[in-house]
Amino acid sequence: MNSPRRPLTLPQALNRAAALCARSEQSAGDIREKLVKWGLNGNEVSQALAQLTEQGFIDNERYARAFVKDKFRFNGWGKIKIGHQLRLKGVPDSAIGQAMELIDEDAYRERLVQLLQAKWETVRDREPRAAWAAMMRFAASRGFETSIASECVRLVTRIDDQDD
Repeated sequence: MNSPRRPLTLPQALNRAAALCARSEQSAGDIREKLVKWGLNGNEVSQALAQLTEQGFIDNERYARAFVKDKFRFNGWGKIKIGHQLRLKGVPDSAIGQAMELIDEDAYRERLVQLLQAKWETVRDREPRAAWAAMMRFAASRGFETSIASECVRLVTRIDDQDD
């Protein structure tokens, strides 16, 4: 039978959180949730977060840079989706803005074009307006801005027309 776990003491929670942060980047929001789940009260949570930040285990700017890099490169997310997810994790807007600046604009557009070219193969036989709408919805679901998505959709459909 599952018996309820005993809450961790502050030193136990600090050790566990430090070990977690040493393995991978963690946001202050993620660690806050874990500390509460481990049974710490509000004062202890604040104390633990301050200590982990002071010791360099938690750094929201470093976390934001790593998150932006990973989600853009590996997940193909746009700036809107990345920013939204970082805000949900409690990362300050200033850290998000600095991290977003690391995305090269040419690489950003090129990544969207790659994603759209793959999507185009699944919608190219539809009526043109329906295909356009599907491509725009896809780009929006990935978190890309409408103006950039529109430009890239136009480019992808022209590239395809030239290949025929």
